[in-house]
Amino acid sequence: MNSTIKTALLWVVIIVLVFLLWSLFQTTKATTENIAFSQFLDRVNQGYIESVVIHADDIRGETKAAIPGGKKEFHTTAPPNYPAMIDQLRAHNVKVEVEHAADSPLVSGLIMWAPIVFLVVLWIFFMRQMQAGGNKALSFGKSKAKLLSGNAKKVTFKDVAGVDEAKIELHEIIEFLKEPQKFTKLGGKIPKGVLLMGPPGTGKTLLARAIAGEANAPFFSISGSDFVEMFVGVGASRVRDLFEQGKKNAPCIIFIDEIDAVGRHRGAGLGGGHDEREQTLNQLLVEMDGFESNDGVILVAATNRPDVLDPALLRPGRFDRRVVVDLPDLKGREGILRVHTRTIPLSEDVDPVVIARGTPGFSGADLANLVNEAALNAARYDKKKVQMVDFEFAKDKVLMGVERKSMVMSDREKRNTAYHESGHTIVAAVLPAADPLHKVTIIPRGRALGLTQQLPTEDKYSYSKRYLEAMLAVLMGGRLAEEIFVNEITTGAGNDIERASGMARRMVCEWGMSELGPVTFGKKEEAIFLGREFAQHQDFSEATAVEIDREVKRILDKAYNQAKEIITTHKSSLDRIARKLLERETLEGWEVNDILREETGNDYLKMKEYYPEQSPGETMTIAPGSGPSTDVATPIPPAPVPTPAPDRKA
Repeated sequence: MNSTIKTALLWVVIIVLVFLLWSLFQTTKATTENIAFSQFLDRVNQGYIESVVIHADDIRGETKAAIPGGKKEFHTTAPPNYPAMIDQLRAHNVKVEVEHAADSPLVSGLIMWAPIVFLVVLWIFFMRQMQAGGNKALSFGKSKAKLLSGNAKKVTFKDVAGVDEAKIELHEIIEFLKEPQKFTKLGGKIPKGVLLMGPPGTGKTLLARAIAGEANAPFFSISGSDFVEMFVGVGASRVRDLFEQGKKNAPCIIFIDEIDAVGRHRGAGLGGGHDEREQTLNQLLVEMDGFESNDGVILVAATNRPDVLDPALLRPGRFDRRVVVDLPDLKGREGILRVHTRTIPLSEDVDPVVIARGTPGFSGADLANLVNEAALNAARYDKKKVQMVDFEFAKDKVLMGVERKSMVMSDREKRNTAYHESGHTIVAAVLPAADPLHKVTIIPRGRALGLTQQLPTEDKYSYSKRYLEAMLAVLMGGRLAEEIFVNEITTGAGNDIERASGMARRMVCEWGMSELGPVTFGKKEEAIFLGREFAQHQDFSEATAVEIDREVKRILDKAYNQAKEIITTHKSSLDRIARKLLERETLEGWEVNDILREETGNDYLKMKEYYPEQSPGETMTIAPGSGPSTDVATPIPPAPVPTPAPDRKA
């Protein structure tokens, strides 16, 4: 019997029970008048009664006409053993009907038990409906892991680029599942766990989907947050059920996304050490490497916070391999762009190498968004193919935000912004250690009134003192230009000063780039439960704190004086750039270099090999990419220093 017939029968039973309850509890109609038996006899004697129906001691009837103050239908109860009533009714020509007094035992039983049966059936019905849906009311402890079906669209390693080392590590896991004897004949054992670590958007989950597409083995996927519920013990029960399913389908792969939701360091909870999350983690530790072995079950997990995971979870025997999925380099970005542009018609002027070179610090997700925005922009103008200018537009939109064309600025505000950004531009162009200048604009974007973009010549993984001092000078250039050319200072340099102060303090306290020597000042304390830096412990004296402040001030003053010397020397060049910005609103790096070459006779263009030949006045359609935007720091380890893109804040 299928579920449709069962559901139909269930509804029939419910309808019958409702009808019986209605028969049991129905009351007399609102049009019926309840009268006393003596009043009934008086009406019989007066000749008002037309007919009656007698059912045991219950009497219902109708009067010949509505009695003043009464109703046509009436109801009363007769005393037992009163035969004179029949004679009296017959004497006054009243029509008498008698109904059988005894009901069927079956009907009586149904009426008696109907409420209880109704409640039981209703409870069962609703529970089955809840289980059939997504609530799983009676299955709290069951795992929510999804078994990947064969009909789903598969992602393979061909769809993954920029993480070649990670692909090699994971491809070996797949080979182990396909040919275990190739490894076990030499005494090797299958890894029990693989942890994918890396910044957000680098392709950890995509790699797991590629494993599912490549491996001919069952693949279970679940999120770390799916284990924990409001009910105590549910998380541990789901972990047990997950691994039981895995053992039944061994060899198989279990993928847990965002494992830091349940794998955080134990003993750091604000509610004590015996909370639900820790019980879930304990069960996970036991299942991965406990008294009972789970041979053939490989656990793959992903996280962007490996620093908060419990040490017991990271030891060999649980997560045997830790695969770093980092931000892609130049070659990786090129490969990612080719993957995402595979199905997009591109114009002949689009070069993925140029785009990749202009997007340092971009993750795979950032590049996918860049390609999508370029395609949308091309479609907006009914183009047949996506051109390089669309990628430039998308790059500016992703990095700087949408142009705020509706924002009306006064001429005075535009002039202040133009000179502010020209100050950044001159210092960035002249200093050899600074990143090459790419673009400067006074068009409001996002929260910025204007912005100067610099393009790194290569991916940076560490930063020299000379480079950092050049960046400090670039940040100071905006405030200096306001002081010299506008004769007033504004709040527009607030973001520049904040970033410069933070960078200078890190140079002194963290990187040992000061006259105080190679010493680290201040010990960071992290609240692991909160997952972020919570406080900084001062492990130095008050006298040392004064020395630190003095050294930070010295570094900032040095950068300020260096920028002031450059701006004073190139005063006429800065004035021309500012006036050109007021006229054009946006200048490319090569246009700024042309102005400097005309004024000084020197060529300051640092990336000639990346710029096509341009003559003054031409519009450049192919340009290298831009660096990070105003409010976004380049996430390049190990020194997370923002590559400055100075701006003027509103």
